[in-house]
Amino acid sequence: MQIKLINPNTTASMTELMGEAARAVAAPGSEILLATSRSGAASIEGHYDEALSVLGVLDQILEGDPADAYVIGCFGDPGLLAAREATSSPVFGIAEAAMHAATFVATSFSVVTTLERTRVIAEHLVRNYGMQDHCRRVRATDVPVLELDRPESNARAVILAECEKALREDRSEAIVLGCAGMADLAQFLERELGVPVIDGVAAAVKFAEAIVGMGLRTSKAGDLAYPLPKPYIGKLSGYAPARLFPANERQRIARAAI
Repeated sequence: MQIKLINPNTTASMTELMGEAARAVAAPGSEILLATSRSGAASIEGHYDEALSVLGVLDQILEGDPADAYVIGCFGDPGLLAAREATSSPVFGIAEAAMHAATFVATSFSVVTTLERTRVIAEHLVRNYGMQDHCRRVRATDVPVLELDRPESNARAVILAECEKALREDRSEAIVLGCAGMADLAQFLERELGVPVIDGVAAAVKFAEAIVGMGLRTSKAGDLAYPLPKPYIGKLSGYAPARLFPANERQRIARAAI
């Protein structure tokens, strides 16, 4: 089984960090393919960064032979539904995977994320994924994403302190790490806190193995069908659906447009 782990930002060292977390939990026979976006921002820390990262994610899904599953390695789950339209292979966002995983081991959780400006993005996802009854609070540490990649940073101590506050003040029973760059902190934090700490990269990989193992693929009935053929102009002309999606799907796509 091939699982392609896509880093929507352009920082290759962060891709490697996520890859280590993914391979640590992958079952024998699961191959983790790492991909770093070739376009976009060095880190995703806001709506603008996230919006511009989506094309880089789609590029990695549309090129070459399809993987058995894809994981989008950013807690904003950028382009998740667009990615599901673009392929019949299952696609997992790490925020969605982490939140679901948390509900299997606790009745409540807090999300501990990076910058305050990104907190609202995580709060939107909590609502979109129907997690309001489980998520006690989304907490920001104001640690920039790229600080997580610096060994001399005090990010680990800051994140630990915020997690301790979540357990004490929110009375949460688990912690969801709100950034893919925190993937290497999960075991350390779990030892220190004594509660489940969920890294979305690991959770998404295990969900991918399960869904692929069940023989399930993304439904192409309804809103996750391949995009309808139509002209695209300007800088996005190369993304016109008629050029990108499988030839054997085009007739079905055209019929759906009638």
